[in-house]
Amino acid sequence: MNEANKLHETQKTTIVLHSGDMDKVYSALIIGNGALAMGMEASIYFTFWGLQRLQKGGLEKGPLSKMNFLGLGKWMIKQRMKKANVASLEKLLQDFKELGGQIIACEMTMEIMGIGKQDLREDLIDVYGAVGSYVQEARESEITLFI
Repeated sequence: MNEANKLHETQKTTIVLHSGDMDKVYSALIIGNGALAMGMEASIYFTFWGLQRLQKGGLEKGPLSKMNFLGLGKWMIKQRMKKANVASLEKLLQDFKELGGQIIACEMTMEIMGIGKQDLREDLIDVYGAVGSYVQEARESEITLFI
């Protein structure tokens, strides 16, 4: 394929969300939404502790990755984010879906951690897949990130 044709194809971003830490979930969703807003396709592959954030009631449960201070650090960061008008994780997740973002739930993680489809927010999940689902997405992507 020549460069002129490649420029007319939609570019793609694929993110592996391995961590369930609040700030890392924010990062994945902010980058994913940014890619979508710039006209790219975007997918997030939720695996291990990242997948736990897709459990019903689990989105806000992740700790802060640094300076958690038994939850006080998370509370302080949330207060600063609110003051700076940063959208909530729920809003970012809804925006990601509305902009056409794809969410992939790792089936292997579901099996290892004993998480069933009924435990997850199925309305958000586009694909239940294994590593092959991620690899196919990454193979087609200009940008791949591991968070």
